[in-house]
Amino acid sequence: MAAIASQTYTPTEEAEIQQWLTTAERLKTSGVETSSILEALNTHLASRTTLLGAKPSQADVAIYDVLAPTVKKWTAEERTGEAGHPNIVRHLDFVQHSSQFGLSVADADKLAVNPDEILYVKPPVDAKAEKERLKKEKAAAAAAAATAGGAGTSTTAPTGGEQKTLVDLTKEKIIEVKDAVVGAVTGESAQQAPQQQQQQKKKEKKEKAPKQQKPPAAPAAPPSPCLIDLRVGHILKAIKHPEADSLYVSTIAMGDPAGTPDTEEYEGQVVRTVCSGLNGLVPLEDMQGRKVVVVCNLKPVKMRGIKSCAMVLAASPRLKEGEVDDHKGPVELVAPPEGAAAGERVFFEGFKGEPEKQLNPKKKVWEMFQPGFTTTESLEVGFNPGEVKELEGKEGLGKLVTEAGGVCTVKTLKGATVR
Repeated sequence: MAAIASQTYTPTEEAEIQQWLTTAERLKTSGVETSSILEALNTHLASRTTLLGAKPSQADVAIYDVLAPTVKKWTAEERTGEAGHPNIVRHLDFVQHSSQFGLSVADADKLAVNPDEILYVKPPVDAKAEKERLKKEKAAAAAAAATAGGAGTSTTAPTGGEQKTLVDLTKEKIIEVKDAVVGAVTGESAQQAPQQQQQQKKKEKKEKAPKQQKPPAAPAAPPSPCLIDLRVGHILKAIKHPEADSLYVSTIAMGDPAGTPDTEEYEGQVVRTVCSGLNGLVPLEDMQGRKVVVVCNLKPVKMRGIKSCAMVLAASPRLKEGEVDDHKGPVELVAPPEGAAAGERVFFEGFKGEPEKQLNPKKKVWEMFQPGFTTTESLEVGFNPGEVKELEGKEGLGKLVTEAGGVCTVKTLKGATVR
């Protein structure tokens, strides 16, 4: 992102900047409309890094100058509560720390933002459920319109007697449509009596079509860890789960195209929400802005009210026979090679192939291959087929690599299990 001084703006952007400068002036005088302006601003910033979307402008600076003194006095509820304005807080924090805006704010004067003080996390929208809801609403509206059309064009509320008439008309309409459909299928008029239709159907006995032979089933693909969709993920932010002490809630970009189910837009990127049981095992600051390896085709699950749509890979010491996993660590995140881009495919050498769109939980593909996920003496992540009975006879450790050929690693854990 280039600095303000080197930016060029279109006429439309210039007009928008002027509008925001006017808004900043209006915010200088507290009044009844201030709360509505803040609500609109918070909503506007929900999917934007700057007021223009991605470009910095003098409008961002003007809004910062006006709101920073006020936001400093906000309570935690006003900042990140359910009715708070977290997007405004994020925007101001970005402006005061980014060199693109040309501000020189002393540390003592900066707006203090505590990333651990998140009181409310808005549940992600289930795209499929939302689509179904809109479909039902549209169907209900169409049915209401059809009913209104059959009953006349009166705009007054119907009386009790009129309501009964509407119901009767609706029933008659349904019967009429049903008869029309039956008539269309049988080639007869919708006015034909039901008994005549039945007689006609008996006369028109169709000859049974010869039973078609089913094509031979394609040979089943051999089991392989390539069925698991592994990619580089970029954690844009991570917070503590508001309802679970052991969980983090991360916002991760992993190369999904726009419109992919179970995704949303955050700071101009398509992201997924991911819950991981790493609270207390990995410091929250180590989760911010870093690259990880994610499993992208597990079936989404709800974890204490928040839908988790992927899984972050991490290594932990391999349990010895008789040991019980106490979930106390140590745990280390699997790190992709330097320079790997979010969404880049990751696979085990010798097992490259096309992953499934979504793993069937009943087939337990992840459970089948995960025991082979391990780390080496040189701290590289790999796959040992000898640990998977379905791959009997396969030998040789396959390193976990990106399309560019870099190897994924951990910091210190040798001979660990990865999951």
